[in-house]
Amino acid sequence: MAERVEIAVARTPADIAACMALRWQAFVVEQGVPEADELDGEDDACVHVLARVGGAAAGAARVRSLGEAVKIQRVCVEAARRGQGIGAALIRFCADQGRAQGAARAVLGAQVQALPFYEGLGFEAYGPVYDDAGIAHRDMALTL
Repeated sequence: MAERVEIAVARTPADIAACMALRWQAFVVEQGVPEADELDGEDDACVHVLARVGGAAAGAARVRSLGEAVKIQRVCVEAARRGQGIGAALIRFCADQGRAQGAARAVLGAQVQALPFYEGLGFEAYGPVYDDAGIAHRDMALTL
């Protein structure tokens, strides 16, 4: 039986640090994103979300309110835990948070290779492909 995924808003400094460590590993170490791009100065304006499996940090995301929309960003899952539904659970949690805030839609910039993942969660791509930190991305939106 698969372990249960627990997702919550990261409220303590330790939980936020866990989110940042997961992001650092996924984006800077694994994908080669420049440190300045990962640490963009926007973290204080965002709600951080932490996924735990068996009490251990396993995934993270951040959500920024843009008025009638929420922007889901920095979605990552620990390498050993990928393919277990944690990323999808994070996205659903973030969308639910936006819905609870009264947002009409959720938006995100998806790495092109992840488009099918987000499409499977109901997101629709729009606009051209663009470069973000040396990685091809495309904007996507989900009506809440």
